Amino acid sequence: MFRLAVVLLVVATAPNATVAEPIVAVAPNPVAMHDRGEYLVLEFTEPTNVAEWTIGDGETVVNLPERTVSDRIVVTADSEAVEPWVESPVIEYRGRLALANAGEVIKIRRNGRLVDQVAFGPAPEGFRYVRTAEGWGWRREGSTSFAVARSEPTTVRVFVIPDAPTETERVLATAKERIHLGAYTFASRAAATALCRATDRGINVSMVVDGAPVGGLTYREADLLDSLVACGVEVTVLGGPHARFAFHHAKYAVVDDRVLVMTENWKPSGSGGRSNRGWGVVIESRHLADALVSIFVADTGWRDGIAWPAYRNGQEFDEAGVANGSYPASHPPESMPVEAVSLLVTPDNAEGRLVVLLDNATDSIDVQQVTLGRPGNPLVQAIIRAARRGVRVRLLLSGAWYAREENRAMAEGLRNIARQESLPLEVRLVNPAGRFGKLHSKGVVIDGDQVIVGSINWNNNSLRRNREVAVVLHGAEAGSYYTRVFVGDWRGGLWRITVGLIGVAVVAVVGGALWARQTFEFDETGFETGQRSGVVADD
Repeated sequence: MFRLAVVLLVVATAPNATVAEPIVAVAPNPVAMHDRGEYLVLEFTEPTNVAEWTIGDGETVVNLPERTVSDRIVVTADSEAVEPWVESPVIEYRGRLALANAGEVIKIRRNGRLVDQVAFGPAPEGFRYVRTAEGWGWRREGSTSFAVARSEPTTVRVFVIPDAPTETERVLATAKERIHLGAYTFASRAAATALCRATDRGINVSMVVDGAPVGGLTYREADLLDSLVACGVEVTVLGGPHARFAFHHAKYAVVDDRVLVMTENWKPSGSGGRSNRGWGVVIESRHLADALVSIFVADTGWRDGIAWPAYRNGQEFDEAGVANGSYPASHPPESMPVEAVSLLVTPDNAEGRLVVLLDNATDSIDVQQVTLGRPGNPLVQAIIRAARRGVRVRLLLSGAWYAREENRAMAEGLRNIARQESLPLEVRLVNPAGRFGKLHSKGVVIDGDQVIVGSINWNNNSLRRNREVAVVLHGAEAGSYYTRVFVGDWRGGLWRITVGLIGVAVVAVVGGALWARQTFEFDETGFETGQRSGVVADD
């Protein structure tokens, strides 16, 4: 039981008016010593004297101070703990109102009359309990709620890695006004050189990276980030005890009025074209560029955004090899018109929109993914529903050593369903056969005219706990380009998962058992347990 910092979104009313359900949110378990900074959110609509209001938890009641407010205010026992992290005015009350992390009931009264109350259960650390149109639910403190942004008809430049290894450098080199770069890991010397040259031209350059990627920060990345700070790039690291995301896993750049989104990390094996098969696109759109900058600002401006020089102190770094493969350029970049582009981000809006896109498919769905996570995740379920509608579904998964057994098990489970129900659903594990080192793309083509490109892995952690960025290209020409890439990879060297290798009876038993064994498990907070990130050897 600790002090409560109460955030009030106040809906002002006439003196005798009835306020309907003013409670908006409650955060009983902040990431702070002694839970300093707990808060409650209310909402009113007209100027109101909050001295008429009390807040109680069944044990203690506190009176709000004499003050007339409107719109949003923050009421707290400790304004110093709250003010840096809220946008609304802060009012400090006297008294000690404590909330139980295990859950309790909060009641709001006006002149002694009960107006609203909320009951919450065990509170996960760093989350707040929020009322939405769909009901109450836990959301991470400082989380965002960006809507899907959509462009007008525009032009895009599509490309794939490793076929176009200098495309990202070309885009960065043409900056005239601004560069905002989002990264999971950053180990590209070529990109670092382009960013420093941009600052030499007087261009505002800033970037955000994840502070604890799988495998740890490397000496190479630390040295490059040091050099970027030295040449004037503002580098922010997301991490620490207040981290809102399991990982900042996005891979993008805003360059003037253009948006670059890709499946690949900023490193030689990814954007440098030295190993991975990846997809990328450059979009001409001031609207989407501004929308992505808003996301960048929100991500770097909260308490989990730490300047690299401060974050670097005390960090340990790991050695890491540098990919140095060389591959043919079978698919050169192409520029083309599109009807529109939609900008998706997780965890804000992507999951629902992706499910709708898959559920609306009428002809075909082609998917390239490293892995598919667990079979119960909403995207896997959506493609099974699509196959049951008669939509042809092809899934191309990684055959790399770190994903092979998991993907074989997933493939057998899906093929078992397809066989039993006679569904038009196929799964293959790709063999690069000299065209690239390993498959790392997270791309989808739906009905030949909708293309999804971005960092989203097909698992619940990626959809619900990571910051990911993806775009949907609405246009037949873009669909045709990526379909050609997909078909080339699909028909190239591969391992087929066939029933004949093992026997129908064995596959039915083993595949079914593997499928059943991969059902979801949840802890008492309702958050998926297991793998922390949804990132599998993301290099």
